[in-house]
Amino acid sequence: MVRHNARVIAMSLILLFALSSVRGAWAGPPTDQLREGVERVLTILRDPELAGDKQVDQRRSAISKVAGEMFDFGEMAKRSLGQHWDGRTVPQRGEFVRLFTALIERSYVSKVDQHDAAAKMTYRGETVDGDYAVVHTTIPLPHGNEMPLDYRMHSTSGRWQVYDLSIDGISLVSNYRSQFNKIIRTSSYPALVARLKSSQAEFSAPSAAPSGGKAAR
Repeated sequence: MVRHNARVIAMSLILLFALSSVRGAWAGPPTDQLREGVERVLTILRDPELAGDKQVDQRRSAISKVAGEMFDFGEMAKRSLGQHWDGRTVPQRGEFVRLFTALIERSYVSKVDQHDAAAKMTYRGETVDGDYAVVHTTIPLPHGNEMPLDYRMHSTSGRWQVYDLSIDGISLVSNYRSQFNKIIRTSSYPALVARLKSSQAEFSAPSAAPSGGKAAR
């Protein structure tokens, strides 16, 4: 079974949401919509009516709803399955998207909910090429270092959504695709589905050394 790295997920997906402040004045539509989603989650986390253990389900449900608008989980799932996507039937694709979305949500929603909103992310700008864009950010690491965290987005139905994250130069989608491909090739696609369905199944995400991220780029 592949081991899940909780610290890594916390350094990637959750830091998109759990921010006490954001810096960097330059922005365009992709950055603006990313920032809008961050503010919506902050509003949920700060809502006194959703605070406390008794409201945990409502709070996490509200965060998941915003995440579903910010992330294109269908595109992420398709890219993560890679070459094996084309061979799947429509029902199989629908099932895989649901299982993949559940995997990502298990990875970050509970961590977002536990986060103390002490992290700071800096927006470094964005590059846009037609319907695709990358929002460049950095997040602080211990000892004054920074780690690049890029959000790859595309425009769908007039809205920019995240379809991948590059964590210190490593693609989250590519990382999952490598793991999924290995399971399918050494076992089978049904075996992958079984792992995703199992509450015990955990997959790892790319990481950066906690004491020294690469310089911002």
